Amino acid sequence: MNDIRKKQKKIIREQLDDTLSRFSSIATVNRPMKGWIRAIRDALGMNMRQFADRLGVSKSRISRIEQDEITGSLTLKTMNRVADTLDCVFVYGFVPRTSLDDTVTKQASIVTKRRMKRLMHTMNLEDQGLSSKNAKKAFNNMVAEIIDSPSVLWEKDK
Repeated sequence: MNDIRKKQKKIIREQLDDTLSRFSSIATVNRPMKGWIRAIRDALGMNMRQFADRLGVSKSRISRIEQDEITGSLTLKTMNRVADTLDCVFVYGFVPRTSLDDTVTKQASIVTKRRMKRLMHTMNLEDQGLSSKNAKKAFNNMVAEIIDSPSVLWEKDK
């Protein structure tokens, strides 16, 4: 990958990290035990029949919707319809546990450890082991190379 593309990938990751960092505080918010739909419906003082009428479905469908939210089987399309009916905005997204750069670096380190283990084994068999300092330098160089080679970054170990 050429230098411009490498820099572009890094800039894209950094920009997306910046955008997603705004959502990090909601990553720790726990869903109410009975689900968001039920919690909001109850807070609005709307019973199941009233909610069903507003949504244009049967009362039994409301029970199913609320249960499906808890089990995670409710579709995004239905979540959007329900949110609109409750005068809410349905928010969907991913919030990285760390930064995307950290995730890429961590994965590159995992790949490098596997490669270095095989390499060091071969070198030791040939009595060409690296010093600790040189092994660390080789490790860091290999991590940087792998970060710049997304085609190998996420390959399964073979």
